[in-house]
Amino acid sequence: MKVGIFGSEHQAGRKSVIRRLFDKLASLEAEVFVDQAFYDYLGSAMDIRPAVSGLLTSDEFDLTLALSLGGDGTFLRTAARVNKRRVPILGINTGRLGFLADVGGNEIEDTLDEIFKNYYKVEERTLLRLHTHERAFRGYNYALNEIAVLKRDSSSMITIHTFVGDDYLTSYQADGLVIATPTGSTAYSLSVNGPIIAPACRDFVLSPVAPHSLNVRPLVVPDTSVIRLRVESRNRFYLISLDGRSEIFPTGVELTIGKAEHAVQVVKRHGHTFYQTLREKLMWGADVRLPDELKPGR
Repeated sequence: MKVGIFGSEHQAGRKSVIRRLFDKLASLEAEVFVDQAFYDYLGSAMDIRPAVSGLLTSDEFDLTLALSLGGDGTFLRTAARVNKRRVPILGINTGRLGFLADVGGNEIEDTLDEIFKNYYKVEERTLLRLHTHERAFRGYNYALNEIAVLKRDSSSMITIHTFVGDDYLTSYQADGLVIATPTGSTAYSLSVNGPIIAPACRDFVLSPVAPHSLNVRPLVVPDTSVIRLRVESRNRFYLISLDGRSEIFPTGVELTIGKAEHAVQVVKRHGHTFYQTLREKLMWGADVRLPDELKPGR
């Protein structure tokens, strides 16, 4: 099995986890390939120099499995590197919350044993695609979580004329608009009061950011919808962000957002479910009340 490892360069305190990962892959006789930047970081910052079959220096590679070592941000960057190759990605969480990277450091050995025995499942996650008549966005124009249209810095709110298909929806006057996939419904969209959508659903959600009108609410639409945006801004510029990769756009550029023609393959362990992740990551049902001695007035 050809295994590629992509990692975050913020792994303080995770040295033992990383060593265990490479030791386990060696015991399974995997062909290990490591992203060049991450390999350099391991050597310089952690004094870890594992034996590898090769380094990944470009976006051209042939892998059986990709391992994302970090948090959800690292997973998103790994998905961008994998692009259209249909390489399944396993997220190993050495970050914080971790909805995409949901395999803990204490699960590495058991998880890899299961994968090498072909005992795992693969979920297809929908991507968003940004299109403009002229290639205005210079980077990777797909997003696994969300595409966000936002005002710049401390400028006044922007107006976002929004169409779903050929139907005019509304003109949002707001700090921005987040268009999210079900995967991204637990990310930026959730922070602006968007609904949580199960990954198996075939929907997108439009969530305004600090709207001027209180009667504007998030809207769920089918993922077959094509969403068109025209943005007005007093300073003639605004920000567009795809999974955190941001560029400045001029007004006058029409944005077309729809479902991508390919999907991201996400590896999940049997027994790991989205609803279990909700309980664990968002602490649903947990009793977070303070002890009596810490309550106000005591």
